[in-house]
Amino acid sequence: MAEWPVGRLFSIAARLATVTGVRVLERHGVSPSGFAILRALLSRDGLKSSEVADMMFTTPATVTSVVDTLQRDGYVERRRDQGDRRVVRLHLTDRGRAHIADTQRELTGDFRALYDFVDPADEPAIHRFLLAAIERFGPLAKGDRQ
Repeated sequence: MAEWPVGRLFSIAARLATVTGVRVLERHGVSPSGFAILRALLSRDGLKSSEVADMMFTTPATVTSVVDTLQRDGYVERRRDQGDRRVVRLHLTDRGRAHIADTQRELTGDFRALYDFVDPADEPAIHRFLLAAIERFGPLAKGDRQ
């Protein structure tokens, strides 16, 4: 592997990090998609499904499916927009706020332990690389041509 190109190593590391992250999240009783939606609403409550989908690089249909589960579990509620009754907005419930706060607190230690092998001196370069990768791949993942 030491001779492999960066793209191949990045691809494998991303896949392994995703699988590991899913397993860690599931131990806390939340799906990765559900957790991402709760975090999005924590940072900006009242988003539309399409706005959440854009943030997550997925489709509104996928968001709707996950929100159905979050709503059933009492973490999210749908409300009509007061200015435009055709628009439905997603809002965290008190139970959802408590759940995401507890889960984030617990996950902080879990994820810190996963990435404790990263030398702090290397973090700026890794950070730049990851931001550049997201900027490069984001539009392509959405189907935009670059």
